[in-house]
Amino acid sequence: MDACRRADLVDMVVVSTDHDGIAAVARDAGATVVERPADLGADTASSESVLLHALDRLTEDGINPQILVFVQCTSPFIDPADLDDAVRQVRDDLADSVFSAVETYEFLWHITPDGARGVNHDHTYRPRRQDRAPHYRETGAFYVLRVSGFREHQHRFFGRIAVQQVNPAHAVEVDSVEELDLACAVARALDREEPLDVDAVVTDFDGVHTDDRVYVDQDGRETVVVNRGDGMGVSLLLKAGIRVCILSTEVNSVVRARARKLGVPVMHGLSDKRTALLQWMADEGLDPARVAYVGNDVNDLGCLAEVGWPIAVPDSHPDVLAAARLVLTRPGGSGAVREICERVLAARKG
Repeated sequence: MDACRRADLVDMVVVSTDHDGIAAVARDAGATVVERPADLGADTASSESVLLHALDRLTEDGINPQILVFVQCTSPFIDPADLDDAVRQVRDDLADSVFSAVETYEFLWHITPDGARGVNHDHTYRPRRQDRAPHYRETGAFYVLRVSGFREHQHRFFGRIAVQQVNPAHAVEVDSVEELDLACAVARALDREEPLDVDAVVTDFDGVHTDDRVYVDQDGRETVVVNRGDGMGVSLLLKAGIRVCILSTEVNSVVRARARKLGVPVMHGLSDKRTALLQWMADEGLDPARVAYVGNDVNDLGCLAEVGWPIAVPDSHPDVLAAARLVLTRPGGSGAVREICERVLAARKG
C-alpha cells in the first residue's frame, strides 16, 4: 500500500479482503476496502476473478478506472518508480499489459522420463553469459493492465505485453518461511538506505546510549561512558520538533542525570517497559506507526513490537536483531543514537 500511495501515477489504492483485521489496517493506511465474498476467498479462486469483482464494485460506486495496477502482497519490496514506469507504458499506449520481471541468464531445466533436459538452452552448448540473450523472470510483484482489454480477455496477459524490469533486490516473493527470513534480511539492508520518517524516537539507555558496561568504584558507585555526538544528535532532533524519550529498567541516578543533560523525559526503574511506552505514546498523541524504538536486549522486545520502526544496535541479543526492522551500523555508546538522529533528520530535510 505504501508503494502504491507513493507512486505519482496511482490515483487510488483498493484492498480486496474478507478479513476484518486486514480491512482495518488497509483503511488506516488510506486505502478503499472492497469486501471479498466467501467464494472468492477460497484457495481455488483466481486472482483475475478477485480483480474483476473489485472493478465491478468500483463501477457501482461510479468509479471507472482506465488502468488497473494489480499488486501482490507477497512482494514486499516494490519501488514506486517501477509502478510509475509500468503505468506510463500503458497510459502512453506502448503496451496493454505490463508485468514486473528481472533479467536472468540462468540455465533452466525440466525433468523428463529420460532425465533432465534444458528448457531455455541447448544443453550440449554452454556459451558465456555475455554471449547469451537475457531472459526475463516474472517476479509476481505487480501487473499493470488496460481495463477494457482485461475485461474483454479476463486474463492479465493480453494484447501488447511488455516487461517492467525491476531491481533483483526488490524481487523477493514471500511464499514460505525460508523466503520470509530472506525478506527480513533484505528489508534491513534496504531500510538502511532510506531516511527514517518518524515523529518520535524512544530509546533504551544501557546498551544504546552506552556500551552496556558499568564501571564500579570501591564504594559501589556506578558510572558509565556516553557519547557527546549522541548528545548533539538528540539536541538537533529536539530543535526539529522530534520528540525523544528514554526508557530503562535500571534504577540508577546516572540515567536520570543523562536525560536531564539531554533535556528529554525519562522513565526508569520500569518493570514493564511496553506498558510505559504505550501510555507515553497515548499521552503524546503519537501514532505508533510513526515512532522509532531503539533497543538491544530481550526486555525491549515488547516495545519493539508496538512501533512502526523497531530498531536494534548491531551487538543486540539475537531475538532483538530478529525483531528489528533496522539494525544500526554503530554500536551503543559509539554513535548509535547519533546514527538514528541523522536518519530522522535526513527524512525531514528530504
